[in-house]
Amino acid sequence: MAGGKIRKEKPSRGGGNHYQGGVTFHKSKGQHILKNPLLVDSIVQKAGIKSTDVILEIGPGTGNLTKKLLEAGKRVVAVELDSRMVLELQRRFQGTPFSNKLQIIQGDVLKTDLPYFDICVANIPYQISSPLTFKLLSHRPAFRCAVIMFQREFAMRLVAQPGQNLYCRLSVNTQLLARISHLLKVGKNNFRPPPKVDSSVVRIEPRKPLPPVDFKEWDGLIRLCFNRKNKTLGSIFRQKSVLSMLEKNYKTLQALQKSLNGASDDSHMVGEVAALGDGGEDISMDVEDDRDDDMEIEDADGGGEVSEFKKKVLDVLKQGDFEEKRSSKLTQTDFLYLLSLFNKAGIHFS
Repeated sequence: MAGGKIRKEKPSRGGGNHYQGGVTFHKSKGQHILKNPLLVDSIVQKAGIKSTDVILEIGPGTGNLTKKLLEAGKRVVAVELDSRMVLELQRRFQGTPFSNKLQIIQGDVLKTDLPYFDICVANIPYQISSPLTFKLLSHRPAFRCAVIMFQREFAMRLVAQPGQNLYCRLSVNTQLLARISHLLKVGKNNFRPPPKVDSSVVRIEPRKPLPPVDFKEWDGLIRLCFNRKNKTLGSIFRQKSVLSMLEKNYKTLQALQKSLNGASDDSHMVGEVAALGDGGEDISMDVEDDRDDDMEIEDADGGGEVSEFKKKVLDVLKQGDFEEKRSSKLTQTDFLYLLSLFNKAGIHFS
């Protein structure tokens, strides 16, 4: 459980609310507390916490994981939205040797300016998975690693590889920014109250330094490619709407005589990285489209100028041997190469 949107709780019809130490947990707020002490120990062990580490915990709840983090690290910064949980944390650790090592920030983690931390360990509300992941990856200075509990399908999208069914825009964007590994699967019965789905613990290690790419350009290309991830790129880039958008960008840049150098400076990087997580629902953000390629509406070869631009776009695809390839099977290196080819031809996505 952690910061996120709070919806009005409807009256329970028996068994809807769960308790620990007199505190009621609400599923609608993503409040699912880890109750298995062996699992808590395993998460802390896999995080590789040093005694000098400042640890960020998101959604500490009643403090089961917090206590283990306080034992392992130098200090814990806990971000909690629910004022009842904040009071419970304060009561639990008041008068103990840990009281001076715990800093509690009450608020929505997505709207909170996070302080410095070395490592993040969290069991979060699943509805904020995507924006939180990219908020963390845009944090500066970069942390060493994050060990986070996600809904299992979201976690498997994070680690999915080219050609796998769950490989999507989320996979490509997160793997551009970080090394991600799946640590362990967690059954729903390890929580109180149990969620409807299984979970997974994932380790995220930010890449240092970040790849030299303009993140607005990257995001524009990746959104376009994964809108129909199983179509050939030749089919995608023949669409009238795509050609029209790219040609408008092309003419605007020519008129303004601007040239994009391909690398974002640090002053804009944080917002651009965080924006990579904008995609609606975490799990349903990339719906596989199985319609045939020949269903695509292609640009009519009527006007000379439009046809010239279309030829320019398709020439880029042919140059990199991308015309018959599909986004669902392209690697990070492939996308970076494709973006560089388009940009060198004066074709931009932002």
